[in-house]
Amino acid sequence: MKAHLLYPDRDFDLRKPLPWNDQALVQDLALDTLFKSMAGEDKFAFEVVRKVVLSALDNDIGDIVYRQDVLRDCLKNPDVVRELYGVAVLAVEEEKRHYLGSILGNHPGTVLRRSVAMIEAFLGMLRRLSRIAHASAGNFHSEGWRAFFVTVKRELDDAYFGEVEYHLARLKFRDGMLLSTGLDRGNKARRYVPRQPTARTGGWLARLFAPKPPVFAFSLHPRDENGARALSELRDQGISGAASALAQSADHVHSFFSMLRTELAFYVGCIGLHERLAQKGEPACFPVPAAATERRLSFQGLYDGCLALTLPGRVVGTDANADTQDLVIVTGANQGGKSTFLRSVGLAQLMMQCGMFVPAEAFRSTIHDGIFTHYKREEDTAMKSGKLDEELRRMSDIVDHVTPHSMILFNESFAATNEREGSEIARQILCALIEKGVKIVCVTHLYELAQGFWRTGRGNVLFLRAERREDGTRTFKLAEGEPLQTSFGEDLYRNIFGAGVLSAETGGPASVLAQPP
Repeated sequence: MKAHLLYPDRDFDLRKPLPWNDQALVQDLALDTLFKSMAGEDKFAFEVVRKVVLSALDNDIGDIVYRQDVLRDCLKNPDVVRELYGVAVLAVEEEKRHYLGSILGNHPGTVLRRSVAMIEAFLGMLRRLSRIAHASAGNFHSEGWRAFFVTVKRELDDAYFGEVEYHLARLKFRDGMLLSTGLDRGNKARRYVPRQPTARTGGWLARLFAPKPPVFAFSLHPRDENGARALSELRDQGISGAASALAQSADHVHSFFSMLRTELAFYVGCIGLHERLAQKGEPACFPVPAAATERRLSFQGLYDGCLALTLPGRVVGTDANADTQDLVIVTGANQGGKSTFLRSVGLAQLMMQCGMFVPAEAFRSTIHDGIFTHYKREEDTAMKSGKLDEELRRMSDIVDHVTPHSMILFNESFAATNEREGSEIARQILCALIEKGVKIVCVTHLYELAQGFWRTGRGNVLFLRAERREDGTRTFKLAEGEPLQTSFGEDLYRNIFGAGVLSAETGGPASVLAQPP
Protein backbone atom coordinates (compact mmCIF):
# COMPACT_ATOMS: atom_id res chain seq x y z
CA MET A 1 0.00 0.00 0.00
CA LYS A 2 1.00 3.60 -0.54
CA ALA A 3 -0.08 6.74 1.28
CA HIS A 4 0.44 9.28 -1.54
CA LEU A 5 -0.91 12.24 0.43
CA LEU A 6 1.80 14.70 -0.61
CA TYR A 7 2.08 13.66 -4.25
CA PRO A 8 -0.54 11.87 -6.35
CA ASP A 9 1.92 9.43 -7.86
CA ARG A 10 4.97 9.10 -5.59
CA ASP A 11 6.25 9.14 -2.02
CA PHE A 12 7.94 12.10 -0.40
CA ASP A 13 11.72 11.69 -0.28
CA LEU A 14 13.11 12.80 3.08
CA ARG A 15 16.65 12.21 1.82
CA LYS A 16 16.37 14.62 -1.08
CA PRO A 17 18.94 17.44 -0.74
CA LEU A 18 17.66 20.89 0.14
CA PRO A 19 18.27 24.05 -1.92
CA TRP A 20 21.80 25.40 -1.70
CA ASN A 21 20.56 28.56 0.10
CA ASP A 22 18.34 26.82 2.66
CA GLN A 23 20.23 28.31 5.62
CA ALA A 24 19.85 31.84 4.27
CA LEU A 25 16.11 31.30 3.74
CA VAL A 26 15.67 29.99 7.28
CA GLN A 27 17.62 32.92 8.74
CA ASP A 28 16.14 35.74 6.67
CA LEU A 29 12.51 34.56 6.70
CA ALA A 30 12.57 33.41 10.37
CA LEU A 31 11.41 29.96 9.26
CA ASP A 32 12.47 28.23 12.48
CA THR A 33 9.55 29.98 14.17
CA LEU A 34 7.21 28.41 11.60
CA PHE A 35 8.77 24.96 11.94
CA LYS A 36 8.63 24.98 15.75
CA SER A 37 5.04 26.15 15.77
CA MET A 38 4.00 23.38 13.39
CA ALA A 39 6.01 20.58 15.03
CA GLY A 40 5.73 21.45 18.72
CA GLU A 41 7.86 19.01 20.73
CA ASP A 42 7.87 16.40 17.94
CA LYS A 43 11.45 16.34 16.63
CA PHE A 44 10.55 14.07 13.75
CA ALA A 45 7.72 16.38 12.67
CA PHE A 46 10.12 19.34 12.83
CA GLU A 47 12.43 17.67 10.35
CA VAL A 48 9.53 16.72 8.07
CA VAL A 49 7.98 20.21 7.90
CA ARG A 50 11.42 21.70 7.40
CA LYS A 51 12.08 19.41 4.43
CA VAL A 52 8.60 19.88 2.93
CA VAL A 53 8.67 23.68 3.15
CA LEU A 54 12.24 24.12 1.90
CA SER A 55 11.69 21.71 -1.01
CA ALA A 56 8.53 23.57 -2.07
CA LEU A 57 10.16 25.02 -5.17
CA ASP A 58 10.20 21.59 -6.82
CA ASN A 59 6.39 21.42 -6.92
CA ASP A 60 4.27 22.26 -9.94
CA ILE A 61 0.74 23.67 -9.90
CA GLY A 62 -0.78 20.18 -9.95
CA ASP A 63 1.15 19.16 -6.82
CA ILE A 64 0.16 22.40 -5.04
CA VAL A 65 -3.56 22.06 -5.80
CA TYR A 66 -3.47 18.35 -4.86
CA ARG A 67 -2.05 19.17 -1.41
CA GLN A 68 -4.43 22.07 -0.91
CA ASP A 69 -7.38 19.73 -1.40
CA VAL A 70 -5.89 17.17 1.00
CA LEU A 71 -5.23 19.91 3.56
CA ARG A 72 -8.79 21.23 3.31
CA ASP A 73 -10.02 17.78 4.32
CA CYS A 74 -7.50 17.72 7.18
CA LEU A 75 -8.73 21.03 8.53
CA LYS A 76 -12.33 19.75 8.44
CA ASN A 77 -11.40 16.45 10.17
CA PRO A 78 -8.48 17.26 12.51
CA ASP A 79 -9.26 14.55 15.09
CA VAL A 80 -9.29 11.79 12.46
CA VAL A 81 -5.99 12.94 10.95
CA ARG A 82 -4.35 13.12 14.37
CA GLU A 83 -5.63 9.63 15.20
CA LEU A 84 -4.18 8.27 11.97
CA TYR A 85 -0.87 9.96 12.76
CA GLY A 86 -0.90 8.39 16.22
CA VAL A 87 -1.43 4.93 14.72
CA ALA A 88 1.50 5.43 12.34
CA VAL A 89 3.74 6.65 15.17
CA LEU A 90 2.87 3.61 17.32
CA ALA A 91 3.63 1.27 14.42
CA VAL A 92 7.04 2.83 13.82
CA GLU A 93 7.84 2.71 17.53
CA GLU A 94 6.81 -0.94 17.60
CA GLU A 95 9.38 -1.72 14.91
CA LYS A 96 12.07 -0.07 17.05
CA ARG A 97 11.31 -2.49 19.86
CA HIS A 98 12.35 -5.37 17.61
CA TYR A 99 15.40 -3.62 16.18
CA LEU A 100 17.67 -4.97 18.92
CA GLY A 101 16.89 -8.50 17.76
CA SER A 102 18.15 -7.71 14.28
CA ILE A 103 21.46 -6.62 15.80
CA LEU A 104 21.86 -9.66 18.03
CA GLY A 105 21.36 -12.26 15.35
CA ASN A 106 20.40 -12.89 11.75
CA HIS A 107 19.93 -16.65 11.87
CA PRO A 108 16.80 -17.80 10.03
CA GLY A 109 15.15 -18.87 13.28
CA THR A 110 15.80 -15.49 14.89
CA VAL A 111 14.63 -13.62 11.79
CA LEU A 112 11.46 -15.70 11.63
CA ARG A 113 10.56 -15.15 15.30
CA ARG A 114 11.22 -11.41 15.07
CA SER A 115 9.22 -11.09 11.85
CA VAL A 116 6.26 -13.02 13.27
CA ALA A 117 6.24 -10.76 16.35
CA MET A 118 6.42 -7.62 14.18
CA ILE A 119 3.61 -8.72 11.87
CA GLU A 120 1.43 -9.58 14.88
CA ALA A 121 2.04 -6.10 16.32
CA PHE A 122 1.38 -4.45 12.95
CA LEU A 123 -1.90 -6.34 12.62
CA GLY A 124 -3.34 -4.40 15.54
CA MET A 125 -2.35 -1.11 13.90
CA LEU A 126 -3.74 -2.21 10.55
CA ARG A 127 -7.04 -3.14 12.17
CA ARG A 128 -7.27 0.34 13.72
CA LEU A 129 -6.48 1.84 10.33
CA SER A 130 -9.24 -0.23 8.73
CA ARG A 131 -11.77 0.81 11.37
CA ILE A 132 -10.93 4.50 10.88
CA ALA A 133 -11.27 4.14 7.11
CA HIS A 134 -14.70 2.55 7.33
CA ALA A 135 -15.94 5.06 9.90
CA SER A 136 -14.56 8.30 8.42
CA ALA A 137 -14.00 7.89 4.68
CA GLY A 138 -17.29 9.60 3.85
CA ASN A 139 -16.09 12.86 5.44
CA PHE A 140 -13.11 13.20 3.09
CA HIS A 141 -13.56 14.38 -0.49
CA SER A 142 -10.10 15.17 -1.91
CA GLU A 143 -8.49 12.95 -4.50
CA GLY A 144 -5.65 12.01 -2.17
CA TRP A 145 -7.80 11.00 0.78
CA ARG A 146 -10.35 9.15 -1.36
CA ALA A 147 -7.62 7.06 -2.98
CA PHE A 148 -6.05 6.37 0.42
CA PHE A 149 -9.25 5.17 2.06
CA VAL A 150 -10.29 3.10 -0.97
CA THR A 151 -6.93 1.33 -0.85
CA VAL A 152 -7.15 0.69 2.89
CA LYS A 153 -10.68 -0.74 2.68
CA ARG A 154 -9.79 -2.89 -0.33
CA GLU A 155 -6.51 -4.27 1.01
CA LEU A 156 -7.37 -4.58 4.70
CA ASP A 157 -10.60 -6.57 4.68
CA ASP A 158 -11.62 -9.45 6.97
CA ALA A 159 -10.32 -12.05 4.53
CA TYR A 160 -6.86 -10.46 4.62
CA PHE A 161 -6.68 -10.45 8.42
CA GLY A 162 -7.94 -14.01 8.60
CA GLU A 163 -5.36 -15.29 6.15
CA VAL A 164 -2.49 -13.46 7.85
CA GLU A 165 -3.42 -14.80 11.27
CA TYR A 166 -3.65 -18.35 9.88
CA HIS A 167 -0.18 -18.18 8.34
CA LEU A 168 1.35 -16.60 11.43
CA ALA A 169 0.00 -19.45 13.55
CA ARG A 170 1.48 -22.02 11.19
CA LEU A 171 4.85 -20.25 11.11
CA LYS A 172 5.26 -20.68 14.85
CA PHE A 173 5.59 -24.47 14.25
CA ARG A 174 4.06 -25.39 17.61
CA ASP A 175 3.46 -28.97 16.38
CA GLY A 176 6.93 -29.41 14.94
CA MET A 177 8.17 -28.91 11.42
CA LEU A 178 7.72 -31.02 8.31
CA LEU A 179 10.48 -30.60 5.72
CA SER A 180 11.13 -32.13 2.34
CA THR A 181 14.38 -32.16 0.44
CA GLY A 182 16.04 -33.60 -2.61
CA LEU A 183 19.37 -35.29 -3.10
CA ASP A 184 22.28 -33.78 -4.97
CA ARG A 185 25.64 -35.28 -5.95
CA GLY A 186 27.14 -37.37 -3.23
CA ASN A 187 23.66 -37.73 -1.74
CA LYS A 188 23.88 -34.24 -0.26
CA ALA A 189 20.55 -32.74 0.63
CA ARG A 190 19.40 -29.73 -1.36
CA ARG A 191 16.34 -27.47 -1.60
CA TYR A 192 14.89 -27.78 1.88
CA VAL A 193 11.20 -26.89 1.74
CA PRO A 194 8.84 -26.63 4.72
CA ARG A 195 5.61 -28.53 4.14
CA GLN A 196 2.16 -28.18 5.59
CA PRO A 197 1.26 -31.26 7.63
CA THR A 198 -1.80 -33.26 6.68
CA ALA A 199 -4.86 -31.76 8.29
CA ARG A 200 -6.11 -33.69 11.28
CA THR A 201 -9.61 -35.14 11.12
CA GLY A 202 -11.97 -36.47 13.76
CA GLY A 203 -11.91 -35.90 17.49
CA TRP A 204 -8.92 -36.28 19.78
CA LEU A 205 -9.97 -39.78 20.84
CA ALA A 206 -10.19 -41.00 17.25
CA ARG A 207 -6.82 -39.51 16.48
CA LEU A 208 -5.32 -41.13 19.58
CA PHE A 209 -6.24 -44.65 18.50
CA ALA A 210 -5.86 -44.15 14.77
CA PRO A 211 -3.07 -46.20 13.13
CA LYS A 212 0.12 -44.21 12.66
CA PRO A 213 1.97 -44.21 9.35
CA PRO A 214 5.30 -45.97 9.40
CA VAL A 215 8.21 -43.55 9.93
CA PHE A 216 11.90 -43.70 10.61
CA ALA A 217 12.71 -41.72 13.75
CA PHE A 218 15.58 -41.04 16.11
CA SER A 219 15.99 -39.28 19.42
CA LEU A 220 18.82 -37.04 20.59
CA HIS A 221 20.52 -37.57 23.89
CA PRO A 222 20.04 -34.48 26.10
CA ARG A 223 23.81 -33.97 26.20
CA ASP A 224 24.40 -34.48 22.47
CA GLU A 225 25.49 -30.94 21.61
CA ASN A 226 26.72 -31.77 18.12
CA GLY A 227 23.46 -33.51 17.27
CA ALA A 228 21.44 -30.55 18.57
CA ARG A 229 23.56 -28.18 16.54
CA ALA A 230 23.11 -30.28 13.40
CA LEU A 231 19.36 -30.43 13.94
CA SER A 232 19.22 -26.64 14.45
CA GLU A 233 21.16 -26.09 11.23
CA LEU A 234 18.77 -28.41 9.41
CA ARG A 235 15.81 -26.46 10.76
CA ASP A 236 17.40 -23.13 9.75
CA GLN A 237 17.92 -24.37 6.20
CA GLY A 238 14.30 -25.40 6.04
CA ILE A 239 12.84 -22.09 7.22
CA SER A 240 15.34 -19.69 5.63
CA GLY A 241 13.10 -19.00 2.64
CA ALA A 242 10.01 -18.46 4.78
CA ALA A 243 11.97 -16.25 7.21
CA SER A 244 13.27 -14.10 4.37
CA ALA A 245 9.82 -13.71 2.81
CA LEU A 246 8.21 -12.82 6.13
CA ALA A 247 10.96 -10.30 6.94
CA GLN A 248 10.33 -8.61 3.59
CA SER A 249 6.61 -8.49 4.38
CA ALA A 250 7.32 -6.91 7.76
CA ASP A 251 9.62 -4.37 6.12
CA HIS A 252 6.93 -3.56 3.58
CA VAL A 253 4.32 -2.89 6.28
CA HIS A 254 6.84 -0.85 8.26
CA SER A 255 7.70 1.20 5.18
CA PHE A 256 4.02 1.95 4.67
CA PHE A 257 3.58 3.16 8.25
CA SER A 258 6.83 5.10 8.10
CA MET A 259 5.76 6.98 4.97
CA LEU A 260 2.27 7.51 6.38
CA ARG A 261 3.85 8.99 9.50
CA THR A 262 6.06 11.27 7.39
CA GLU A 263 3.28 12.63 5.21
CA LEU A 264 0.78 13.01 8.05
CA ALA A 265 3.39 14.83 10.18
CA PHE A 266 3.23 17.70 7.69
CA TYR A 267 -0.57 17.86 7.71
CA VAL A 268 -0.80 17.57 11.50
CA GLY A 269 1.64 20.48 11.67
CA CYS A 270 -0.57 22.48 9.30
CA ILE A 271 -3.60 21.76 11.48
CA GLY A 272 -1.82 23.00 14.59
CA LEU A 273 -0.58 26.15 12.85
CA HIS A 274 -4.04 26.92 11.48
CA GLU A 275 -5.57 26.51 14.93
CA ARG A 276 -3.04 28.88 16.52
CA LEU A 277 -3.62 31.56 13.91
CA ALA A 278 -7.39 31.16 14.28
CA GLN A 279 -7.16 31.52 18.05
CA LYS A 280 -5.52 34.90 17.52
CA GLY A 281 -8.13 35.92 14.99
CA GLU A 282 -5.58 36.07 12.18
CA PRO A 283 -6.85 35.30 8.67
CA ALA A 284 -5.58 32.44 6.55
CA CYS A 285 -6.52 31.61 2.98
CA PHE A 286 -5.72 29.06 0.33
CA PRO A 287 -3.70 30.92 -2.33
CA VAL A 288 -4.16 30.77 -6.08
CA PRO A 289 -0.99 29.56 -7.80
CA ALA A 290 -0.30 30.80 -11.33
CA ALA A 291 2.02 29.52 -14.05
CA ALA A 292 5.49 31.02 -14.21
CA THR A 293 4.68 32.75 -17.49
CA GLU A 294 1.77 34.71 -15.97
CA ARG A 295 3.93 36.79 -13.57
CA ARG A 296 1.35 37.29 -10.84
CA LEU A 297 1.75 38.75 -7.36
CA SER A 298 -1.24 40.27 -5.59
CA PHE A 299 -2.60 39.99 -2.07
CA GLN A 300 -4.95 41.41 0.54
CA GLY A 301 -4.21 41.51 4.24
CA LEU A 302 -0.83 39.81 3.81
CA TYR A 303 1.07 39.61 7.11
CA ASP A 304 4.12 37.91 8.57
CA GLY A 305 2.82 34.66 10.01
CA CYS A 306 6.01 34.04 12.01
CA LEU A 307 5.68 37.45 13.66
CA ALA A 308 2.03 36.74 14.44
CA LEU A 309 3.08 33.58 16.29
CA THR A 310 5.39 35.54 18.61
CA LEU A 311 3.33 38.68 19.34
CA PRO A 312 0.37 38.82 21.73
CA GLY A 313 -1.67 41.09 19.46
CA ARG A 314 -2.67 40.97 15.84
CA VAL A 315 -0.31 41.87 13.00
CA VAL A 316 -1.07 44.61 10.45
CA GLY A 317 -1.59 43.29 6.93
CA THR A 318 -0.78 44.82 3.54
CA ASP A 319 -2.77 45.09 0.31
CA ALA A 320 -0.98 45.37 -3.04
CA ASN A 321 -1.26 44.37 -6.67
CA ALA A 322 2.05 43.78 -8.46
CA ASP A 323 0.69 41.49 -11.15
CA THR A 324 2.20 43.44 -14.04
CA GLN A 325 5.30 44.68 -12.22
CA ASP A 326 8.76 43.15 -12.34
CA LEU A 327 10.08 45.17 -9.40
CA VAL A 328 8.52 46.26 -6.10
CA ILE A 329 10.48 48.99 -4.27
CA VAL A 330 9.61 49.53 -0.61
CA THR A 331 10.71 52.72 1.13
CA GLY A 332 9.65 54.79 4.11
CA ALA A 333 10.18 55.39 7.79
CA ASN A 334 12.54 53.33 9.93
CA GLN A 335 10.76 50.62 11.91
CA GLY A 336 7.70 51.10 9.75
CA GLY A 337 7.21 47.46 8.83
CA LYS A 338 9.22 47.24 5.60
CA SER A 339 11.39 44.25 6.57
CA THR A 340 8.38 42.53 8.12
CA PHE A 341 6.50 42.96 4.85
CA LEU A 342 9.43 41.53 2.90
CA ARG A 343 9.46 38.44 5.13
CA SER A 344 5.70 38.06 4.67
CA VAL A 345 6.14 37.89 0.88
CA GLY A 346 8.85 35.24 1.03
CA LEU A 347 7.04 33.21 3.69
CA ALA A 348 3.72 33.27 1.80
CA GLN A 349 5.46 32.23 -1.42
CA LEU A 350 7.07 29.20 0.22
CA MET A 351 3.88 28.23 2.04
CA MET A 352 1.88 28.47 -1.17
CA GLN A 353 4.31 26.34 -3.14
CA CYS A 354 4.36 23.57 -0.54
CA GLY A 355 0.56 23.38 -0.68
CA MET A 356 -0.29 25.21 2.55
CA PHE A 357 -2.64 28.04 3.35
CA VAL A 358 -0.95 31.46 3.65
CA PRO A 359 -1.26 34.21 6.27
CA ALA A 360 -3.44 36.61 4.27
CA GLU A 361 -7.04 37.35 3.35
CA ALA A 362 -6.25 36.60 -0.30
CA PHE A 363 -3.05 35.72 -2.14
CA ARG A 364 -2.21 34.96 -5.75
CA SER A 365 1.28 34.49 -7.12
CA THR A 366 3.31 32.92 -9.86
CA ILE A 367 5.17 29.76 -8.88
CA HIS A 368 8.94 30.25 -8.85
CA ASP A 369 11.70 27.70 -9.29
CA GLY A 370 13.99 29.67 -6.98
CA ILE A 371 13.57 32.07 -4.05
CA PHE A 372 16.64 34.00 -2.95
CA THR A 373 17.22 36.48 -0.14
CA HIS A 374 19.90 39.15 -0.07
CA TYR A 375 19.73 40.75 3.36
CA LYS A 376 22.22 42.98 5.06
CA ARG A 377 24.38 41.14 7.58
CA GLU A 378 25.83 42.33 10.86
CA GLU A 379 29.50 43.22 10.93
CA ASP A 380 31.63 40.11 11.21
CA THR A 381 34.92 40.81 12.95
CA ALA A 382 36.36 37.61 11.49
CA MET A 383 35.76 38.71 7.89
CA LYS A 384 38.89 39.15 5.82
CA SER A 385 37.17 41.67 3.53
CA GLY A 386 34.74 44.54 3.92
CA LYS A 387 30.96 44.34 4.14
CA LEU A 388 30.50 45.49 0.55
CA ASP A 389 32.79 42.73 -0.71
CA GLU A 390 30.78 40.23 1.34
CA GLU A 391 27.49 41.53 -0.10
CA LEU A 392 28.81 41.32 -3.65
CA ARG A 393 30.10 37.80 -3.07
CA ARG A 394 26.67 36.67 -1.88
CA MET A 395 25.10 38.41 -4.86
CA SER A 396 27.46 36.53 -7.15
CA ASP A 397 26.37 33.23 -5.59
CA ILE A 398 22.74 34.11 -6.24
CA VAL A 399 23.45 35.03 -9.87
CA ASP A 400 25.07 31.62 -10.35
CA HIS A 401 21.77 29.93 -9.44
CA VAL A 402 19.09 32.38 -10.54
CA THR A 403 16.73 31.62 -13.44
CA PRO A 404 14.19 33.76 -15.35
CA HIS A 405 11.45 32.27 -13.14
CA SER A 406 13.08 33.14 -9.80
CA MET A 407 12.18 35.63 -7.06
CA ILE A 408 14.76 37.69 -5.17
CA LEU A 409 14.11 39.61 -1.95
CA PHE A 410 16.52 42.47 -1.23
CA ASN A 411 16.63 43.99 2.24
CA GLU A 412 18.76 47.16 2.52
CA SER A 413 21.37 45.70 0.21
CA PHE A 414 24.52 47.59 -0.85
CA ALA A 415 24.20 50.16 1.93
CA ALA A 416 27.71 49.38 3.17
CA THR A 417 29.16 52.11 0.96
CA ASN A 418 28.13 55.71 0.30
CA GLU A 419 24.73 56.67 -1.12
CA ARG A 420 25.86 57.29 -4.68
CA GLU A 421 27.98 54.16 -5.11
CA GLY A 422 25.47 51.91 -3.37
CA SER A 423 22.61 53.24 -5.51
CA GLU A 424 24.54 52.74 -8.75
CA ILE A 425 25.61 49.20 -7.85
CA ALA A 426 22.05 48.29 -6.90
CA ARG A 427 20.58 49.96 -10.01
CA GLN A 428 22.79 48.02 -12.40
CA ILE A 429 22.09 44.71 -10.64
CA LEU A 430 18.33 45.30 -10.52
CA CYS A 431 18.15 46.33 -14.18
CA ALA A 432 20.10 43.25 -15.27
CA LEU A 433 17.83 40.95 -13.25
CA ILE A 434 14.69 42.62 -14.61
CA GLU A 435 15.91 42.07 -18.15
CA LYS A 436 16.19 38.36 -17.39
CA GLY A 437 12.61 38.25 -16.09
CA VAL A 438 13.37 37.83 -12.38
CA LYS A 439 10.67 38.97 -9.93
CA ILE A 440 12.17 41.37 -7.36
CA VAL A 441 10.97 42.89 -4.09
CA CYS A 442 13.45 45.44 -2.74
CA VAL A 443 13.44 47.24 0.61
CA THR A 444 15.89 50.14 0.50
CA HIS A 445 16.95 53.36 2.23
CA LEU A 446 18.98 54.41 -0.82
CA TYR A 447 17.03 57.47 -1.92
CA GLU A 448 18.94 57.95 -5.18
CA LEU A 449 18.15 54.36 -6.16
CA ALA A 450 14.43 54.59 -5.43
CA GLN A 451 14.01 58.10 -6.86
CA GLY A 452 15.94 57.12 -9.97
CA PHE A 453 13.43 54.39 -10.78
CA TRP A 454 10.56 56.76 -9.91
CA ARG A 455 11.81 59.45 -12.31
CA THR A 456 12.10 57.03 -15.21
CA GLY A 457 8.36 56.38 -14.92
CA ARG A 458 8.69 52.68 -15.63
CA GLY A 459 5.35 50.92 -15.74
CA ASN A 460 6.85 47.69 -14.44
CA VAL A 461 7.80 49.07 -11.00
CA LEU A 462 5.48 49.29 -8.00
CA PHE A 463 6.42 51.73 -5.22
CA LEU A 464 5.24 51.04 -1.67
CA ARG A 465 5.96 53.31 1.28
CA ALA A 466 5.69 52.62 5.00
CA GLU A 467 3.19 55.02 6.54
CA ARG A 468 4.14 57.56 9.24
CA ARG A 469 1.71 59.90 10.94
CA GLU A 470 2.51 63.56 11.60
CA ASP A 471 3.26 62.82 15.26
CA GLY A 472 5.86 60.24 14.22
CA THR A 473 3.86 57.10 15.08
CA ARG A 474 3.99 54.16 12.69
CA THR A 475 0.89 52.42 11.42
CA PHE A 476 2.97 49.51 10.02
CA LYS A 477 0.87 49.78 6.87
CA LEU A 478 2.35 50.02 3.40
CA ALA A 479 0.67 52.00 0.64
CA GLU A 480 1.64 53.09 -2.85
CA GLY A 481 3.63 56.28 -2.79
CA GLU A 482 6.64 58.21 -4.06
CA PRO A 483 9.94 57.56 -2.26
CA LEU A 484 10.77 60.31 0.24
CA GLN A 485 14.17 61.81 0.89
CA THR A 486 14.03 60.92 4.57
CA SER A 487 13.57 57.77 6.58
CA PHE A 488 12.75 59.82 9.68
CA GLY A 489 15.71 58.70 11.73
CA GLU A 490 15.02 61.52 14.20
CA ASP A 491 11.95 59.62 15.39
CA LEU A 492 14.15 56.75 16.51
CA TYR A 493 16.53 59.22 18.16
CA ARG A 494 13.70 60.81 20.14
CA ASN A 495 12.39 57.39 21.23
CA ILE A 496 15.79 56.57 22.69
CA PHE A 497 17.02 59.89 24.10
CA GLY A 498 13.85 61.91 24.62
CA ALA A 499 11.87 64.51 22.72
CA GLY A 500 13.99 67.61 23.48
CA VAL A 501 17.46 66.14 23.17
CA LEU A 502 17.84 66.19 19.39
CA SER A 503 17.64 69.96 18.82
CA ALA A 504 19.63 70.75 21.96
CA GLU A 505 22.57 68.55 20.96
CA THR A 506 22.67 69.38 17.27
CA GLY A 507 21.91 73.05 17.61
CA GLY A 508 19.78 72.86 14.49
CA PRO A 509 16.53 71.48 13.13
CA ALA A 510 15.82 67.79 13.65
CA SER A 511 15.42 67.16 9.93
CA VAL A 512 19.17 67.61 9.37
CA LEU A 513 19.89 64.16 10.80
CA ALA A 514 17.52 62.54 8.34
CA GLN A 515 19.30 63.65 5.19
CA PRO A 516 21.17 60.94 3.26
CA PRO A 517 24.98 61.13 3.24
